[in-house]
Amino acid sequence: MLARRQFLGLGGLGVAALVAPRIGRAAGVTEIRMRSDARGEHVWFDPVGLLLEPGVTIRWVMDSPGNPHTTTAYHPNNAQHSRRIPAKAVPWDSGFLVTPGDHFDVTLREPGVYDYFCLPHEAAGMVGRLIVGRPGGPGAQPFDYFVGRPEAAQWAAVPPAARANFPSIDAIMARKVVRVNPAG
Repeated sequence: MLARRQFLGLGGLGVAALVAPRIGRAAGVTEIRMRSDARGEHVWFDPVGLLLEPGVTIRWVMDSPGNPHTTTAYHPNNAQHSRRIPAKAVPWDSGFLVTPGDHFDVTLREPGVYDYFCLPHEAAGMVGRLIVGRPGGPGAQPFDYFVGRPEAAQWAAVPPAARANFPSIDAIMARKVVRVNPAG
């Protein structure tokens, strides 16, 4: 039989479990893991799609020993990539994260769709999509929306493998968190 003090202690643990942050979240920070399999054949962000509130801080965390990654916004400031983040949003590029535990943080305030990629693995389909508040902006447009616009003549197209790996906006809105099977 439990003593009153033990019972109350267990009750406190139950309440603590109810109010504890969800896995991958730490005090207002939402984590996305940068992963690859042991041989580096499969690379991915986990999760690959998230629905978030404006003002959230995203922390990309390096998990893959021996396989460096970046988190880089689709934006002309980043190697002339097409713009796939809201017009007022600030583009980011983490640079290479090499050691497991290395991380990079960005706070997203502008509503809309934010598409991003891993610089060395974009052609292998290592991309992610965030929706802040509600869908909108260039990331909600078709991948070739900018073709024929003079101001975008030098923008690079999103590679086919990357296009295929973006979760749909509808899936993110319905599920809030979208994960992928790294084996394909």
